[in-house]
Amino acid sequence: MGEDATAGGACPLCGTGGQALFAQVGARRYFRCTHCRLTFLDPRQLPSAAEERAEYALHRNAPDDPRYRRFLAQATDPLVERLAPGAEGLDFGCGPGPAIPAMLGERGFAVRTYDPIFQPDESALARRYDFVTCTEVAEHFHRPDAGFARLDALLRPGGWLALMTGVLYEDAEFPTWGYIRETSHVVFYRPETLAWIARRFAWDHEPVTKTVVLFRKR
Repeated sequence: MGEDATAGGACPLCGTGGQALFAQVGARRYFRCTHCRLTFLDPRQLPSAAEERAEYALHRNAPDDPRYRRFLAQATDPLVERLAPGAEGLDFGCGPGPAIPAMLGERGFAVRTYDPIFQPDESALARRYDFVTCTEVAEHFHRPDAGFARLDALLRPGGWLALMTGVLYEDAEFPTWGYIRETSHVVFYRPETLAWIARRFAWDHEPVTKTVVLFRKR
């Protein structure tokens, strides 16, 4: 890994230009923003929508799978502790088998779904919510600036965003990090990146596990 070469494009999160080459893993080139510390795939190598759909089709995440529910509970359990009874939410990027609406529905919360591929119900994006869940989605954002702006717009004042994604803690481990093996994973966040996002949108910022952070819109 090195930081002596630069990309001509701007960071897809903060817009800063002249990004440094961070790593090359196989044929894939990754850049690191010197401002917000986002790590991102060379924009010329981003997968097509068809390639992403084919990869997602390989996932086996059934809503009634106990292991999958335990995985998602890392985000939903701390979120529920902070919600008022009857809070309304959105599962953003719910995938083909939405589990979170089922899990939170069992606990008395109404949850709508949206996914650009599997649940493209634009009406779900036309209102605001008390909470939004975004689990294993943000690493797929080709334009994280637009992705997080949309999440902000979906939240009511005081609303919660439960974000789950692989967080890059040790740069040296990046070339062997299993999280980069999925070709639709194209952006990666360091703790400093998540803190930058919180400042950008004036959100409170509360990490709860190594992969889950809760944001609250002021």
